[in-house]
Amino acid sequence: MTTLLPLSGRRIPPPSLGPPSFPHHRATLRLSEKFILLLILSAFITLCFGAFFLPDSSKRKHFDLGLEDVLIPHIDAGKGAKNPGVFLIHGPDEHRHREEEEHLRNKIRADHEKALEEAKEKLKKTKEEIQTEIQTEKNKVVQEMKIKENKPLPTVPIPNLVGINGGDPEDDDIRKKREKIKEMMKHAWDNYRTYGWGHNELRPIAREGYSTKIFGSSQLGATIVDALDTLYIMGLHDEFLDAQKWVEENLDFSVNSEVSVFEVNIRFIGGLLAAYYLSGEEIFKVKAVQLAQKLLPAFNTPTGIPWAMVNLKSGIGWNWSWASAGSSILAEFGTLHMEFVHLSYLTGDLVYYKKVMHIRKLLQKMDRPNGLYPNYLNPRTGRWGQYHISVGSLGDSFYEYLLKAWLMSDKTDYEARKMYDDAIEAIEKHLIKKSHGGLVFIGEWKNGHLEKKMEHLACFTGGMFALGADGSRTDKAGHYLELGAEIARTCHESYDRTALKLGPESFKFDGAVEAVAVRQAEKYYILRPEVIETYWYLWRFTHNPKYRQWGWEATLAIEKYCRVSGGFSGVKDVYSSTPTHDDVQQSFFLAETLKYLYLLFSDDDLLPLDHWVFNTEAHPLPVLHLANTTLSESWSPEARLPKSKPRRAPCRS
Repeated sequence: MTTLLPLSGRRIPPPSLGPPSFPHHRATLRLSEKFILLLILSAFITLCFGAFFLPDSSKRKHFDLGLEDVLIPHIDAGKGAKNPGVFLIHGPDEHRHREEEEHLRNKIRADHEKALEEAKEKLKKTKEEIQTEIQTEKNKVVQEMKIKENKPLPTVPIPNLVGINGGDPEDDDIRKKREKIKEMMKHAWDNYRTYGWGHNELRPIAREGYSTKIFGSSQLGATIVDALDTLYIMGLHDEFLDAQKWVEENLDFSVNSEVSVFEVNIRFIGGLLAAYYLSGEEIFKVKAVQLAQKLLPAFNTPTGIPWAMVNLKSGIGWNWSWASAGSSILAEFGTLHMEFVHLSYLTGDLVYYKKVMHIRKLLQKMDRPNGLYPNYLNPRTGRWGQYHISVGSLGDSFYEYLLKAWLMSDKTDYEARKMYDDAIEAIEKHLIKKSHGGLVFIGEWKNGHLEKKMEHLACFTGGMFALGADGSRTDKAGHYLELGAEIARTCHESYDRTALKLGPESFKFDGAVEAVAVRQAEKYYILRPEVIETYWYLWRFTHNPKYRQWGWEATLAIEKYCRVSGGFSGVKDVYSSTPTHDDVQQSFFLAETLKYLYLLFSDDDLLPLDHWVFNTEAHPLPVLHLANTTLSESWSPEARLPKSKPRRAPCRS
C-alpha cells in the first residue's frame, strides 16, 4: 500500500531550494583564518575553565557522590531511633579521586597548550598551504567514508526459508491464468528495459523514462529494484540477472538528491532485502545497508521522529509544508519497523532497531483522541498536528506494520500486537460504518466529523483484518475474518460500479451515492494493488473461489484498458468507456499488483504466510524466529537462529 499519491497532487513539494552556494576561493581562505583565530580564543577560554572552574576535591558537596561514597543513617544513641539526617562517609579511595581530578586538570592544560602551538604554526603558513591542508583533510574524510561503506558485513545465519519456489497449480485453467499474468509482467518489464532503463519509472506512451519528486533528481532505477523479487518469484531468470547486474554496476546512493525516506525504505530497502533473502546474492544486502546509512541522518530531530525527505549526500532533512505546518506523517515514520529490524539482524548493528523502537515508545506515551492516531506529528515539538485520522493515505501502513511486527517476530512481539488490537478496536468503534445499502466502509475523521468517503488505499484493510484474525482478543478471529470479507465486498463494488471495472481513487457513501467517486479528481486508477492484495489474503484464508473470480475480472480490465504498446498506463476516468491514459507505469505495478495477482493464482506453498511477511510494497521478508523480538541491548543474532543453509543459485524455477 503505497501512501504517496504520485498523481493526486496531494504532495506538492516546496520550490526547489537547490544546493547551497559555496563561497569563492578568497572567501574560503578568510573563513579558514577566522576559524584558526576562533580556535586560539577557544583554547584560552577552555584553559581558564580548566584552571578555575573544575571542582576541587577539598570543596566537594554532599551531592557530589562518587561510587565509593557511602550514605548511612544517623542513629541517636540516646533514643535508639533513626534520624532522617545522614552523614557522608568518604570511602577509602578519596585520595585517588583527588589525584584523578588533578590529572584531568593537567591534561586539559597540556592539550590546549598543544592546540595553541599548532594554531600558531598554522598562522605562519601561506594561504595556499592552508588551502592544500583543508583539501587534504576533506579527501581523508571522503576516503574514510568509502572505506566504511565498503566494509564487509558480518556473516549471519539465514532464517529457514520455505516456499521460495513452486506454487504451480494443478488446475489447467488456473495455470493458464497465472501464465497470462506472467506474460503481463514480461510486457511491462521488457518495455521498461527498452525505453526507461535506469530511470525510476516509465512513460509507456511517450516511451521514455519518468520520475517523481519522491525519488529526487537522480536515476535510481526504482522499477528495477522494486521488480527484483517479482521477477525471481515468476522464474524470469534472464530478466532477474539483468536487473542484478544493473544493481551491481549502477545503483549508487552517493548522489546529491532529496528522496522520500518512506518510499525509498519500502521500495528500495524492502526490495533489496527481499531479493537478498530469495536469491542469496550478497550485493543486495550490501546495497540495502548502504542506503540505510544514508537515511539515518533523517532521524536527527529533537524528538527522533524522522523527516519526510532527506538529501542522500548532505543528510539534511525537511518536511512538506502542506503537512500540518511541516509535520511528519504517521504512515511514513510508522512504516520502517520491518525493514529496520531486518537491517539490525543482518548487520549486527542495533542502531536501526533502536530508531524504530524509539518511535514506538514515543507514540505509546502520547495521548490519542478516542484511542486513534492522528496523521500528523511535529518532529520538533513531539505534538500532534491537526486531528485528521484515516486508514487510507497518510495513516494506512502504520497500522499494517503494528500487526506485521508481531507476525515477523514469530508472534512474540506482544507490545506491537497490543498496539494493533487497541488501534483496530478504536477504528471499528469510530471509523467503520455500514451504508444504507449494506456496504461496510471505513471513513475518515476530519475537521471534527466523520467523512463518509473511503480511499482505494484503505482497501488493503480487508486483507489486514483477515491476516490479524488469528491471535485477536477474546476469540474474535471469526469476527475479523468476516470484517475483512465485508471490506473486500465493498471494494469490489467500487470496481463493479464503473464502466471499466477498475476502481476509482476514492469513493463516497452519501445519500443515494454508494461506492462511487463524485469528484473528477477522484475518478482515476493508477494501477494500484490494494484491492487485489485483499483478494489474495482472503483467498489464502478462505479458499472461496469468488476471490479468484474477482481477481481475474480485474486482470482482464487492466489488460483491456491499461495495456498499451509500450507497457501499462493508469487511466484518468474509470467511468468513461473511452478512457484517457495518464502515461505512467508505476514501479508498484510490477512490485505489488502483478505479484499479488500471480500469487492469487498460485498454490499456497509459494511464500506461505507462516514463514513470510510482506512489507507494504509487497516485498516478502522471512519471519525471524527470535526468543524475544523486543531486542535487548545484548541481542545476538548468531545465538538466536539456526545455522545458515548453503546459498541458492540465483532464480531457480
